[in-house]
Amino acid sequence: MARAIVVLSGGLDSTVTATIAKAAGHELAALHVTYGQRTARRERTAFEAVCDALGITHRQVVEIGYLTAFGGSALLDPTAPLPEGADPHRPGLPPSYVPQRNGNLLFIAAAWAEVLRAESIWCGLVEDDSSGYPDCRQVFRDALERAIALGNDDTAPDPTLETPLIGLSKAAIVRRGLALGAPLEHTWSCYQAETLACGVCDSCQLRLAGFAGAGASDPVPYSDGGRSPARG
Repeated sequence: MARAIVVLSGGLDSTVTATIAKAAGHELAALHVTYGQRTARRERTAFEAVCDALGITHRQVVEIGYLTAFGGSALLDPTAPLPEGADPHRPGLPPSYVPQRNGNLLFIAAAWAEVLRAESIWCGLVEDDSSGYPDCRQVFRDALERAIALGNDDTAPDPTLETPLIGLSKAAIVRRGLALGAPLEHTWSCYQAETLACGVCDSCQLRLAGFAGAGASDPVPYSDGGRSPARG
């Protein structure tokens, strides 16, 4: 059985990605990175619950503080306003973008993959239906896979970077997760709340639009009942 690293935040996309990797027959090792985000505690709870549901026992939690020290994102500053509504075509980057977050997370995963001799790294990058983050693009993913191989131990396998959701809409991601029995009830996507999802931040709006597009009800509780219309 091939060993695979899955970068697992505990959100919708990473959980569906982990479920796909498991369905493909991989032996999963789950990596969770805390970098000072507002809902770090709630995401950690989701990570552990998703791992339990998927039977992933090999887990690694890494805490990095330097992204918070750098700043540059409302996701790292609880006093900064977060945008409401989801519009991937808005001009400029959304305030929730964390500079080079995915590059940092994936190089951490690559380091662990090298130690474990893992053959692949799985990550829930989404380009087609997202908030417009530059580090979710296919060209970034392709370049990063090459960079990981160039920096890898020559005696270790060069891990492939698996991003099965990168070209999917949020509705298609929800449908895929439901079809595979992904533990979506344990996931957390809200950027600013930890008890009831706010329903209005762009992450909540994208998620709600995805479930609506899939003709399904979101099992996660919202402060407004999960009825917020998708905006954009």
